[in-house]
Amino acid sequence: MSKRLGSAAILFPLAAGAHELGPLHPDDVWRAWSFEPGVLVCLGATALLYACGARMSRGVSRTRMFSFWGGMLMLVLALISPVHALGGVLFSAHMAQHEILMLAAAPLLAFAHPLPSFLWALPIDARRTLGRWAKAAAIRRVWRTLTKPVHAWWLHAIVLWVWHAPGLFDMTLRSEAIHTAQHLSFFLSALCFWWALFQAHTRPEYGHGVFYIFTTAIHTGILGALLTFSPSVVYPVYSHTTQAFGLTPLEDQQIGGLIMWVPAGVAYMAVGLALFWAWIREPEASVRSDYAD
Repeated sequence: MSKRLGSAAILFPLAAGAHELGPLHPDDVWRAWSFEPGVLVCLGATALLYACGARMSRGVSRTRMFSFWGGMLMLVLALISPVHALGGVLFSAHMAQHEILMLAAAPLLAFAHPLPSFLWALPIDARRTLGRWAKAAAIRRVWRTLTKPVHAWWLHAIVLWVWHAPGLFDMTLRSEAIHTAQHLSFFLSALCFWWALFQAHTRPEYGHGVFYIFTTAIHTGILGALLTFSPSVVYPVYSHTTQAFGLTPLEDQQIGGLIMWVPAGVAYMAVGLALFWAWIREPEASVRSDYAD
């Protein structure tokens, strides 16, 4: 059951986190915190639910607890801090916000595997109802499909490239509903992707994870490079909002491309190397396990 519902309680803050393009000046940045009631309530409720459940279950490791709270902190940074408001006037800040959601919040929360703690915080009748729902054949089939590594890889790649189409991207800053859909699809596809990688337990699975991580680094790097070296502005919606920050629209776009290309690439490479290390050590671990038995 926990495999099929693990991300549900942490999706709601994103639904209220879309920002609108509006005037923001450098002197206002540090005061530009976005205290939207929907975001605050959902983040607060998620944190409280996890804190209560983790204490009751008594089976949550320190590593997973730190991972969960780190992921929640990243959601606060992306949706409440000035990064959120800056994304409405700077393409580079918008890219930073997306990378925080996909490369910080999503992997930390996927690794934390918080649903068992959420369930422990609920009344027993609610737990039984959710358990019956999660065991339904249709739900299990959808979850297996979404979290199969090859499917999660394709889903995440398609979502990333489609939303960066110029016309669709510009629409996200003109429509709160569309921007909410963008944030949700980025975050949800990233959760599926990282979940598929973090659930690897055998040598072949580690090897597949290495492949999916490095190919993701390659195609996201290509997208970042295209934006960095483009001779013209790809997203005209930012054409009149960057000057107050001392940047031309093209310079802002180049910085955004570099954020997607370099720091994101380093993050993917780090995880890829960790999976590679687990891959080459798996036979040794298996031998030790056999001797222990």
